[in-house]
Amino acid sequence: MLHGMRALLVVGLALAAPAPEPAAEAAMPFGLGDHQVPTLAPILKRTTPAVVNIATRGRVSIQQNPLFSDPFFRRFFDLPAPRQRRVQSVGSGVIVDAQEGYVLTNHHVIANADKIFVKLKDRRQFTAELVGTDPDTDIAVLKIPPENLTALAIGDSDALEVGDFVIAIGNPFGIGQTVTSGIVSALRRSGLGIEGFEDFIQTDASINPGNSGGALVTLRGDLIGINTAIIGPSGGNVGIGFAIPINMARRVMAQLIAHGEMRRGRLGVSTQDLTPDLAAALGSDLDLGAVITQVAPGSSAAKAGLKAGDIVIAVDGEQVRSAADMRNKVGLSRVGKTIELTVLRDGAVHKISTEIVEARQLQIGGDEAQQPLAGATISELTEDSPMFGRLEGVQVIEVERGSPASRIGLRKDDIIVEANRKPVHNLEEFVAAVKSGEKALVLKIRRGNARVVIVVR
Repeated sequence: MLHGMRALLVVGLALAAPAPEPAAEAAMPFGLGDHQVPTLAPILKRTTPAVVNIATRGRVSIQQNPLFSDPFFRRFFDLPAPRQRRVQSVGSGVIVDAQEGYVLTNHHVIANADKIFVKLKDRRQFTAELVGTDPDTDIAVLKIPPENLTALAIGDSDALEVGDFVIAIGNPFGIGQTVTSGIVSALRRSGLGIEGFEDFIQTDASINPGNSGGALVTLRGDLIGINTAIIGPSGGNVGIGFAIPINMARRVMAQLIAHGEMRRGRLGVSTQDLTPDLAAALGSDLDLGAVITQVAPGSSAAKAGLKAGDIVIAVDGEQVRSAADMRNKVGLSRVGKTIELTVLRDGAVHKISTEIVEARQLQIGGDEAQQPLAGATISELTEDSPMFGRLEGVQVIEVERGSPASRIGLRKDDIIVEANRKPVHNLEEFVAAVKSGEKALVLKIRRGNARVVIVVR
């Protein structure tokens, strides 16, 4: 059973810290004195002050029959708004910048929080400010007063190998800071369904609920992962834990600090893994890569000349191992960045440069308050969406609470595939269909695995 328990390990991370030298893997240190024995104590004295405990207070809606969440049902029977209850949670975090007071943790640790409290190892406690959060990678950045803080040095998670020794630091079950050790059991784990973007480090270092957001460090004391989830049939540790690689976390953190949110762009391709049968059919002997299966018309990928059947083998010189790896590399690139794709086409290698462009959005605002869709933000489908390449439509990315769009039953992540009996492939077609002068607005929607029809007269 998968548990997104998110271990809260706080590691102080110097943003400008140099990557570790390519020296031999650090050996187990020895204690001082006449009887030297292997010990992790010297490393922990340096690293544990950078790992913090996080506590939150907030409110969540009480689960009830789905009918009670339907705005039509509530309005028809004059039901009150859904009730809420107070919730508390505990987790971990890592101080990543001592001068600015930035703390790296998991999104699920601080989700639904009205108040966030950060407690240091020296027992000082601060009320934290939420700088930004990204649910798709489960990364959040907090800010506390930069008063005599300790931060961890950042390592290079791409240099990890299976078998490397690692240390997990966090606050399991809220009992207080705890240290466990183990090895890297596997790398680049994906397809687990825990996050939108997955490239996990797997470890057998004991990770439990409350460790979420905590630190995974090397024997050099470098931060190389943020502990985030476990597989545990009973909810406890069975030796299979997962951490977000710090190289991925750093890229997300930079955007959260700069913009308060993750600004993902659009390349305009859908891909699938390169299997042996597919490689043979395409006349290739490669065993790693991502095959482009669809190129969106008018997208930056189409303008750059990418074609269905191209095998992407590298992005900016970094090897592409799978469709998930390709999605991560594109999805974590900032809007406006030009990336270079190395592709294999008809036996020849091509280098194609293309730009990550901002996905177009339509915000239906206050000046259109009489419209049933007012309060909704509609976007083109991007590679972020699990439905990209599987269906055509536009996606609802935000619905203001209490707005007309909310009252008619529109929800975040709905994909509108048809409006007023006209198929919708892009924003232009959506706007034209909505303004077609029909007496009623009829929307056909894909909501998860369900199909929904909304009719507004």
